[in-house]
Amino acid sequence: MIENPFILRGYISDAYFCDREKETIDLIREIKNGNNITLIAPRRIGKTGLVQHVYAQEEIKDKYYTFLVDIYATKTLADFIQELGRSILQSLKPKGTKVVEHFLNCLHSLRSSISFDMNGVPSWGVDLGEITSPTTTLDEIFLYLESADKPCIVAIDEFQTISSYREANVEAILRTYIQHCHNASFIFAGSQRNMMSEMFLSHARPFYQSTSIKTLKAIDREVYADFATRLFEERQKHIKRETIYRIYDRFDGITWYLQRMLNKIFSLTEKADDKMMEKADDKTRELADDKMMELALNSIIDESAFAYEALLFQLPAKQKELLLAICNAGKAQNIMSSAFIKKHNLPSASFVQGGIKGLLEKDFVTETDGTYELYDKFFGEWLKKEL
Repeated sequence: MIENPFILRGYISDAYFCDREKETIDLIREIKNGNNITLIAPRRIGKTGLVQHVYAQEEIKDKYYTFLVDIYATKTLADFIQELGRSILQSLKPKGTKVVEHFLNCLHSLRSSISFDMNGVPSWGVDLGEITSPTTTLDEIFLYLESADKPCIVAIDEFQTISSYREANVEAILRTYIQHCHNASFIFAGSQRNMMSEMFLSHARPFYQSTSIKTLKAIDREVYADFATRLFEERQKHIKRETIYRIYDRFDGITWYLQRMLNKIFSLTEKADDKMMEKADDKTRELADDKMMELALNSIIDESAFAYEALLFQLPAKQKELLLAICNAGKAQNIMSSAFIKKHNLPSASFVQGGIKGLLEKDFVTETDGTYELYDKFFGEWLKKEL
């Protein structure tokens, strides 16, 4: 049993995964029926965890090859291909030499660029310069997907990124490959709802109506409270349910923030001694409460204070002033209105228009249906505390 059960990275097992039962069943059903899926949800709500959870289910892990590709940092089609190839190779390594060799034998254009360690284990040592013809390498990767001895599932995280690639026709290129690949199902996960909706629901775009579209919302508050309470109790620690509610509400039920807060609270809470507990009533037990919540939050933001100071220092004055206004508003709406400008002592609508563009591009701020808020909620807590 893991000492701190509030996992912050990766997926371990069902025991440390909260709910998503309906979503898991739904995704597995779509995959079994040969459908591609668009999964739209805000960042840090748990898209990647859900995909990994689906991959871990018995009816998937033994019958499919599963790949998860994060393309958030990619800028070009060659970047995309590099991440796709690396992810496939890393996922296939545990499956054995024969499976890996089949993939490598498909990569004629890169075969000489794949490196091997002293035990003959291959690694993706391919540089972008070695991908001289992206479409040729893409041909070879899709040849592998089509010829694999098991059906494949390819999940591509932050898929909306391809719309900003330097090449103008990447959506059309990928749509053509995917349309003719019958041995693989694709999950297109994205956090920018407007961009993802445009890509898959606009009749002018290549991926128009080519997938089943799913949205992922926050886990139900009561369900998450049950989950968190159980993990504390299983390890002889205790937390007030009302404190879990306050954490949930403070961070809008976004899973990563809940996990980060409870990971810290768990580490700060003493374990109850069994012999002492036999003699003690509930009132004498150490209980993680609102005071512990604030202690944990202060500890988390203090750990990142130096980085937050550096980020703020790098911002132009215009963007910094607007960032503070949005932070103070919490969820800012009608930011170009005279009411918002007057309330936050901003110069003008043109000032706001110029500042918000940079904040969005740098991921300091997110926008959903005209509502703006800070992307990093811990950064927001630090700003409120320090400024």
